Amino acid sequence: MRVWQSAFAPPVAELSPQSADLVLVFGSVDIFDSPGFATRLTAAYPDAITVGCSTAGEIAGDSVLDGSCIATAIRFGKGTAVTATEAGIASADDSQRAGEALAEALTARPGLSGVLLFARGVGVNGSALIDGLSSRLPSGVPVSGGLAGDGGAFVRTLVLGPSGVSDGRAVAVGLYGDAVHLGLGSVGGWEPFGPARKVTKAVDNLLLQLDGEPALNVYKRYLGDYARDLPASGLLFPFELLNGNHDSVGLIRTILGIDEAAGGLILAGTVEEGFYLRLMHASTDGLVDGAEQAGAIAAAASAGAMTVDATAEMAANMAGDRLALLTSCVGRKLVMGDRVEEEVQAVADRMGPGAVLAGFYSYGEIGPMRDLVDCRLHNQTMTVALLTER
Repeated sequence: MRVWQSAFAPPVAELSPQSADLVLVFGSVDIFDSPGFATRLTAAYPDAITVGCSTAGEIAGDSVLDGSCIATAIRFGKGTAVTATEAGIASADDSQRAGEALAEALTARPGLSGVLLFARGVGVNGSALIDGLSSRLPSGVPVSGGLAGDGGAFVRTLVLGPSGVSDGRAVAVGLYGDAVHLGLGSVGGWEPFGPARKVTKAVDNLLLQLDGEPALNVYKRYLGDYARDLPASGLLFPFELLNGNHDSVGLIRTILGIDEAAGGLILAGTVEEGFYLRLMHASTDGLVDGAEQAGAIAAAASAGAMTVDATAEMAANMAGDRLALLTSCVGRKLVMGDRVEEEVQAVADRMGPGAVLAGFYSYGEIGPMRDLVDCRLHNQTMTVALLTER
């Protein structure tokens, strides 16, 4: 397995044609929306499956960029195959069905070993999308990826798939064969505060009541002066999801918006009545520690890799023999500010030499629960997928 990386802003035409099996592309909305973007990528990587999404920040190596575009190319060994399929998501109501359709297409071919999933970041129910996908996949198949961003505007996000760029789609990459392996890790690093409150009324991702009181009133009371900056300040104070015993279930939910008329909070993922929520906050040091843990878990879950045999062209770029795909939440980026690269560097330290780091800041991370098997939509985590070939 060979992995190499190129950055451009914006003309892809500057890249000479290269042979690869899979190219992951993450960049700003403006670059994704530029005329002929997908066509130029195809010319640059004529033999490759090319997928990706717009971002709220790009990750390349141990750096965090804005307004750029990063293309990470992968050439697999002979024992690995790769496919890509896509499904339309015209509105959030289509999310479950889209996930089911993606899984059915991926499992039409035997030997599925892992899935990378990228989807629009607004106008989607990410939890339902992943539930639909997981319901049709064989047990134990690892899934990672994330929801697209648009620089924190939450207006229009874009996904790149086999049919080009779209603002209403999800794309899934299927990895096949016994040699290819995805090692996953997903950790937050946030700290809870305040009491646990019961979800007494919720509809999908609209949280309406906590302990019988309008959820927006409860949230504003705890935020104090930060409440005047809602919904933007909601990214700084997410909810931790608890079970009936007030034990964490390993999920965090970000507040994306407010519904003043209903007294509700619009969350980035679904919550169910009967569960409990508790507010969280974070420091940069805590988030960096969480990112380091995610990298360590992914590295421990992964297994051997092939030795890179780079050509002169690859050596001119960042090259290695395995890929660390990082998906981190835009809320973490806001909290850390100028120190945001520290969490990426913490993951890089855990990956060691030979790993190429690529990824993006997202509107939702797709990764494992604490059992490292079940896939869920996460918020406010650093999620790492270490892709190797045995």
